[in-house]
Amino acid sequence: MNCPLSRPRKRSTTEARAARGAPTEALLDDLSGYLDATAVATIRDACCFGAEAHAGQTRQSGEAYIAHPLAVARILGEMRMDSRTIIAAVLHDVVEDTAITVPQIAERFGGAVAELVDGVSKVSLLEQEPKEHAEAASFRKMFMATAKDLRVIIIKLSDRLHNMRTLGALNEDKKRRVARQTLEIYAPIANRLGMRELAQKLENLSLQNLYPKRYQAIAKKLGGKKRGRTSVLNELCDKIQLQLQRVGIDARVYGREKDIYSIYHKMQQKRLSLRDVHDINAIRVICETRAQCYPALGAIHQRYKPRPESFKDYIAIPKVNGYQSLHTVVIDRFGQPVEVQIRSQAMHRVAENGVASHWLYKTETTGEHAPQQLAQQWLSSFLESQQKSVDSGDFLEHLKADLFPDKVYVFTLKGDIKRLPRGATALDFSYAVHTDVGNHCIGARINQQTVPLHVTLNNGDHVAIITARAARPLPTWLNYAVTSKARSSIRHFLVQQKDKESLKLGRKLLYQALFKQGYRRLRIPPAHKTALLAHLHVDEWPQLLRDIGFGKRPPALVAKQLLAEITGEHARAAGDPPKPTVMTIEGTERLLVAYANCCHPIPGDAIVGAMTAGRGLVVHRAHCRNCKQIMRQPDHHIHLAWSASTRGQFQVPLKMETRNQPGVLAAVSNIIAAHQSNINHVEVTQQHSNNSSMAFIIEVSGRKHLADILRQLRAKNSVINVARG
Repeated sequence: MNCPLSRPRKRSTTEARAARGAPTEALLDDLSGYLDATAVATIRDACCFGAEAHAGQTRQSGEAYIAHPLAVARILGEMRMDSRTIIAAVLHDVVEDTAITVPQIAERFGGAVAELVDGVSKVSLLEQEPKEHAEAASFRKMFMATAKDLRVIIIKLSDRLHNMRTLGALNEDKKRRVARQTLEIYAPIANRLGMRELAQKLENLSLQNLYPKRYQAIAKKLGGKKRGRTSVLNELCDKIQLQLQRVGIDARVYGREKDIYSIYHKMQQKRLSLRDVHDINAIRVICETRAQCYPALGAIHQRYKPRPESFKDYIAIPKVNGYQSLHTVVIDRFGQPVEVQIRSQAMHRVAENGVASHWLYKTETTGEHAPQQLAQQWLSSFLESQQKSVDSGDFLEHLKADLFPDKVYVFTLKGDIKRLPRGATALDFSYAVHTDVGNHCIGARINQQTVPLHVTLNNGDHVAIITARAARPLPTWLNYAVTSKARSSIRHFLVQQKDKESLKLGRKLLYQALFKQGYRRLRIPPAHKTALLAHLHVDEWPQLLRDIGFGKRPPALVAKQLLAEITGEHARAAGDPPKPTVMTIEGTERLLVAYANCCHPIPGDAIVGAMTAGRGLVVHRAHCRNCKQIMRQPDHHIHLAWSASTRGQFQVPLKMETRNQPGVLAAVSNIIAAHQSNINHVEVTQQHSNNSSMAFIIEVSGRKHLADILRQLRAKNSVINVARG
């Protein structure tokens, strides 16, 4: 195909034929059923554009890559999405996988299409490390775009559906990873947006790839039961239809079988075998209007006895995604429970397609229960609660927590309904009311009874929050906060508060350390601050003070380094010029560092430092016998940590008892040499005729290197015991 990529032009006859491939023509045939000719022509042009951009690219299955975006567009066509969404679906991978840019798409197909494509495109993996952070950042970017235009997430869900249908070409590990991500994130998002039909497809495909044997076993057993249950279900539907007609309700009544994932999920939740799952089939009653739903429920209960505590009214109190229906469970003539769902035609459209029903039926649904309005409210609320979080990983974890379906409905004093996840507490309710209410709450009144904030809420509770101006969030609140808004708000407040306290403490500790080292000025010159920050690779002075306050940097060391900048002289031993060495201890930049000969610390050991005249900072193992003396002088010692970039060889003594056999010294030396370790000193003393004592000083890179050598030595029959000196 020779379609232009920078600007539109008239296609030749050859190009037009090339664009009319079988997948393209199948897509255009579907779209011509509800889009006008001009829109279809623009989509054809987009197909040509996308095919040229992806020319030469193939999927792992071997088919041309363009087949994937065309398939995604066809899924969206089944939802009767508008032409811009279809075009964005055809082009949704060109920015990510080809040299095409967003401005080029905007110039060719308009800004709206370009924004949709950009919203679906991932954040470059080259910009984010590690990979899981890139995935989390991509989700964050997609949600920000979705908050502006819901079509972004609809395209992404359709993209994931086709990817799930074509997982066969991937290896088993990647197949399971994609399926698990779909089950944990994409299917719940579809559910949260009310797109139940698409969510079921994603759930079933995920189960099929994660647990193929379980999926096949359930499918096989359902197939065996289906014949006998179908006739019973049809008979029940006919009787319900007749009963409704007697009371003047003209409704569509039909039976359906629950999907495999729903059955599997119920088996897992309630620890049931398939034979114990009785409500595999359900009946739907679709009335003409909402006003007919409650009379229909009464007529059905007159004919069939309902099971106690099984009635749910999602019309009066809709689910958070806008789903509305009456649910009841009745007992058939064989004594088996059958779930009956009663809803209007408008409710049914929303139940199946959620936010997509707006485009599918060209409805201008408004009001508090409109699915697209509820979705926008959820997205805006979720993003607002996460806007202060800079960690994309936290964003993804909060998203997972927020996607669980709401189960608890509670009331404010004014009678407003708040929907919260199962297990939510009074603390979660306080943050659902307002962040400031949550930050200043001290207790709650549930059904006129005063209770602590950790009390779990139940359906129908009337809740009021008790606040105080002086109250502040506590770290322990995170132990019983459930909702993402509550947890992120608490964390944000604690971080801010901790920053203020650590800044104040760090300033105090640094000036105390400077005073003890003879510095009497009340103000540190800005030039010296700048020089010290450059040497320590810290961006700003408050950050250095916070590090001191948090305990990440010892104040005595920072004071020493700062005085070196002020005086222009650095600590040195006996007047000798400092030798360039690789820094191995965090926070000791521009200080002379020595390692104690009494305990020979190596990377991985817990260490402390002692400021010693003439030697600078001397590093000891935390369990060194000399540390008891050092610890008695708090102003002269600091706890240290090894740098992650530590490199080099460190001396360590070994004491060994061996059997007095020929060649034992050579055997021990060979083991040490085989581990790329040098022997700097060896001494052998005979204890008695059977055993000998050996003392080595060897070089190792760290505790792991030493442990490998000791493990190999202990496995030698001629070695009785060996230990670090």
